Amino acid sequence: MEKPVYYAPTDYGDYAFSVAAAAVKFGAGVLVELGGDAKSLGLKRVALFMDPKVRNTEPAAVAEKSLKEAGVDYVIYDEIKIEPTDRSFMEAAKFATEGNFDGFVSLGGGSTMDTAKAANLYSTHPADFLAYVNLPYGEFRPAPGPLKPHIACPTTSGTGSETTSTAVMDIVDLKVKTAISQKLMKPTLALVDPTTAETMPGGVVAASGFDVLTHAIESYTARPYTTRARPATPDQRPVFQGANPYSDTSSLQAISLGGKFLVRAVKDPSDVEARHMLMLAATTAGLSFGNAGVHLPHAMSYGVAGLCHTLVADGYEDDNPMVPHGIACILNAPAAFRFCAPACPERHLEAAAALGADVRNADPEHGGKLLTDKLIEMMRETGLPNGTGALGFTEDDIPELTKRGYNQPRLLILAPREVTEQDVADMYRDGLKYW
Repeated sequence: MEKPVYYAPTDYGDYAFSVAAAAVKFGAGVLVELGGDAKSLGLKRVALFMDPKVRNTEPAAVAEKSLKEAGVDYVIYDEIKIEPTDRSFMEAAKFATEGNFDGFVSLGGGSTMDTAKAANLYSTHPADFLAYVNLPYGEFRPAPGPLKPHIACPTTSGTGSETTSTAVMDIVDLKVKTAISQKLMKPTLALVDPTTAETMPGGVVAASGFDVLTHAIESYTARPYTTRARPATPDQRPVFQGANPYSDTSSLQAISLGGKFLVRAVKDPSDVEARHMLMLAATTAGLSFGNAGVHLPHAMSYGVAGLCHTLVADGYEDDNPMVPHGIACILNAPAAFRFCAPACPERHLEAAAALGADVRNADPEHGGKLLTDKLIEMMRETGLPNGTGALGFTEDDIPELTKRGYNQPRLLILAPREVTEQDVADMYRDGLKYW
């Protein structure tokens, strides 16, 4: 059992954490209830955001039929960019503004759900793009009021975007990846049907599945909420609050599910149990990191994704060259957790145990190595690149990577130990090659 000292009160830190729980409906075949759920929310005309690869699939047919039978009018928007940009977000917002919709439905992966979130925000409360973007690239202005209802229906088992208040994108002119984090962007309902993920290519399962693991492990090893600066007013308490007893439960559950089912789901497309349970892990991890937040692996991923535009990842052959988000995160994760482990070794040991590592007779000081060794073992088993060096990065790229990774204050502040620019450079260097 976790030692209470992790949440020991401090004179300067917060004394409370808040929980804005997401509404989740999970079950094989539950997508048939989409129309009824939309109708119960009072929706009569919705923007149906759909991954272009999903549009001609059975899940799309089920979703459209359900909306029609419920008498809900819809217009499809499938100009979704995998790994969205500021431009693709604003194009979607223009569509939403002109369509006079009273709600949104998203059917697809994280890119689709995030695009719908952004379209909802900017069409409901128009503003210059950077107005809502996180610091240091934007103004981080809070939305002035509620958004329209949004039912998020994931078809990939990774991002957890169906339960979070964040939308990630690239700012093209700045060549950086960042995010919009707004409490009011959280979908009204996460409608999670694991059958939609049964036909995903193994490479996509791997990329999205490792996103699950980084979400959950980062949330569990984040700094305690009691060490984060106390807000001046209750409404200034941030979306991402640091590890807390609420997020801990879902973090460990997601780590355990990922450790048990990720490799199976990648290697055997017919393993329906593994695919379904990995979908549950993704939603569970979303509940944890949507409350606690993530830290170093995600901060470092933005530099990798922003600079590498030559990778054609397994399962993404039909997309433009890019680094899928989950791969960008996991390639830096072992290096990051090695760095973080001394700050909370017990947490890293518990994460290693949940992941399936053999922790018998292990002391807390071994937690970081056991966790990273297990992650690297799983990376090798699923055919992931051997560090960022396998993507073409070299020692010469570390200064630029460091600049981009270190310029993510909302993420770095959640790391369990203080992080200097030199620390980030050292972690990028460590992550060039693992075996």
